[in-house]
Order: sequence, then structure tokens, then C-alpha cells
Amino acid sequence: MENTEQISFTDETVYTFEDRVSIIEACLFAAGHPLTYEKLGEVLNISEAECKDTVEKMDAIYNNDSPFTRGIILARFPDSCQLCTRERFGAQIKAALGMKRSGNLSQSLMETLAVIAYNQPTTRAYVDAVRGVDSSYAVGALLEKDLIEQCGRLDAPGRPSLYRTTVKFLRVFGISEIGELPKIVLRKDNGEQIEISATAYQEPEAKTGDPDQQTLAVN
Repeated sequence: MENTEQISFTDETVYTFEDRVSIIEACLFAAGHPLTYEKLGEVLNISEAECKDTVEKMDAIYNNDSPFTRGIILARFPDSCQLCTRERFGAQIKAALGMKRSGNLSQSLMETLAVIAYNQPTTRAYVDAVRGVDSSYAVGALLEKDLIEQCGRLDAPGRPSLYRTTVKFLRVFGISEIGELPKIVLRKDNGEQIEISATAYQEPEAKTGDPDQQTLAVN
């Protein structure tokens, strides 16, 4: 029989591990968007680090296929976490909710997003140079979709905006951090190949200038 007794909530309440898991699950389900470990820690009267540790332990509950594949996953990001539906059930979810549009990104948006993801923080001029075309529309569309965001301005003439990927980008692509993106190979005109990995945002030196006519190729 379901226990409907309210759990106390005061600044002094000490929760068991089981209660922590249940409260985090309830908060994430109700929110529908990422909640920070700091905020969840405040609710649970524990530190941000303790909250993050609890969420890491919850990973085994949601993100494995034993004894069966759950329909939701626990997406963990550097500073927050979220409950998300599992990608493999996308067709069934769309049918149940009457969703007809796929929402897939166009090739131009994917190209622009890839350049920013692997070279962040970077400017639109750098994206233009890599792609060989004007990327103003693509950058604007990605900003509207909250897949990229401005993260300051370059200390250069005109002070162009710098862009980086967002937490929503991680969620959409099913990764916890930028370093989980596949490695890419940069091929120069002279045939030289350089394998690189995406790295998390750091304060610039930003990618701004001529990309040396490199061509991006996903490995």
C-alpha cells in the first residue's frame, strides 16, 4: 500500500539515502529541465558535492539495461542533472503525443554547430572561414534553439561575440560533457592530418582567425 505520509521539510531535516533519491527523482520529474546540484543540495540540506555523489549513484538505477531497459535516463552534466526520455523510444513518444515534425537540424545548422562544438569559444567569423559561407542565419537559429550561447566578447577590433555550446546541447546529443564527442580529423591542403578532441569551454584564447583552410571530417 502506498505511503502517503508527507516527508518533513525544514532546514534541519536529515534525509536517508533512499529519501534523497526519491526527492531528487520527484524534483527532476516535476521540473522537466536541468536542476543544479547546488539547488538540489539546498533542498536536501547537503552540500553540492554530496548531492552530486548521490546523483552519480542513481546512475546505476536509470542508465543500464538490467533487468530491463527503462524509458527514461538520468542525464548528468557538470553542474546539473535531468530526467530525459530514452532516444530509442522517440517514434513511440511522438506518436503518443501527436508530434509530426521531427525537429531535425538542417545540414547547415549541423555544420555550424560542429565547428562551434569543437572550437569553442569561437567567433562567427571563424565559423564562416571554416564553412566558406556566411553563417549568420545558422548561428541565429542555433541561439534560438538554445544549442549555443554567447559567452563574452573577444578583445579585438569590433569586439565580436564568442559562442559556446549549452547544457541543452549536451542533453540533445545524449552526452554528459563535451569530451564525450567523437574525435575528429583536420585535413590540411598539404594532406597532413591532425586528430583532435572537443574540450570543455575555457577562457579564450578563442578560435577567431583563418582556420588554415582545414576541412572538418568526423572520424
